Amino acid sequence: MSEPPRTFFNFSFFKVDPKWRWMADLAKEESAKEVDIVLKNSQIMYRTYSTLGLRDDAEFMLWFASESVEKIQDITSKLYLTVFGKYIIPTHVYLSNTRPSIYANNPPLRGWLGGEAQKKYVIVYPFIKIREWYLLPAEKRKEMMVEHIQVGHKYPEVQLNTTYSFGIHDEDFMLAFETDTLDKFQDLIMDLRETRVSGYVAVDTPMLVCVKKDIVPLIRSLG
Repeated sequence: MSEPPRTFFNFSFFKVDPKWRWMADLAKEESAKEVDIVLKNSQIMYRTYSTLGLRDDAEFMLWFASESVEKIQDITSKLYLTVFGKYIIPTHVYLSNTRPSIYANNPPLRGWLGGEAQKKYVIVYPFIKIREWYLLPAEKRKEMMVEHIQVGHKYPEVQLNTTYSFGIHDEDFMLAFETDTLDKFQDLIMDLRETRVSGYVAVDTPMLVCVKKDIVPLIRSLG
C-alpha cells in the first residue's frame, strides 16, 4: 500500500505592536475584515486561536495545513500586506509534516485531517528526544511507546496531532493536543511524566495554550 500524501503544518505565533491599539476603532474593524477575507480566499486549511493574557510572548496563533510550504509562505505574505499585518510580529514559528508512525499500525486519520471539528483548545509544543533514544533497539523503543500510547487512550477527551520536524525545523516533533477540557490535558501530561519514555525527553517547551477564536473577534480582542 502506498504512503498517504504528507501535509505540512505551520504554527505561527504573533504579538501585536502596541501602536495598533491607538488606531481608530472603525479602521481596526475594517482591517479585521480584510484579514478574514484573505484567509477565506486562501488555498490552504487554517485555524485561528487566541493566546491573549495566557503568555507574555504571544497574543494569537495561526495554524496552517497544506501540501506545500510555498502555499504557507504565500498566505503569510498576503497577511503581512494587510493593514493589520503591518502591526504584527512573529514570536514562535514551527514547521512539521505528517507521516506514518513507526510505532503504530497506521491508524485512520483523526483530529483535523480526519475531519473532526475544531475543539475549544489546542496545546502546542515542540518535542525533542535525547540522542540515546534513537540508539536503543527498535523493539525496545516500540515497547516503551506502546506503554506511552496506552496512557493516552485513558483520555479520549484529548486528541493528539503528532507531526514530524526532522530535517525541516529545529525540533524532532510538533505536538498539538486538541481538547474541550484543559484539566483533562493536565491530567494526561502528569500521567505521561511517569512513563519510561519521559526519561528520554530533552525539550518539551514552550508549551503554548491556545483558545479557539474566529479571526475578526480575535483581532477585536487585541485592543
